[in-house]
Amino acid sequence: MTAARRRVQGSVGHHSGAAAEACIALDYERRGFPIVRRRWRGKAGEIDLIARDGEGLIFIEVKAGRSFDSAVSHLTPRQIARLCSAAEEYLGTQPRGGLTDVRFDVALVDRHGGIRVIENAIGH
Repeated sequence: MTAARRRVQGSVGHHSGAAAEACIALDYERRGFPIVRRRWRGKAGEIDLIARDGEGLIFIEVKAGRSFDSAVSHLTPRQIARLCSAAEEYLGTQPRGGLTDVRFDVALVDRHGGIRVIENAIGH
């Protein structure tokens, strides 16, 4: 594969991911969970979306794919570990720190724009 083709594929993937995140953010906000951060980056990694749930937080990992099955297959144990570490780092910036109520959701988007949210998908 040429370098130019890799750049094009990377650009398409980036825009596809951004569109999936925007779609998921809108879904959460419609359901009453305001988005407080998008693509928050810490030393441990990036969190796609962070939503407010009352006094608590929802850390949301967004995955897009041709189908829901292919989207969820992109989530690796290594990514889960990075997400948990990044969430711990983010909680260090919050008034209640590690005492903040949290949950980890995985939000899937298929090629047709369908959404499937798996609440509490990742234990912490």
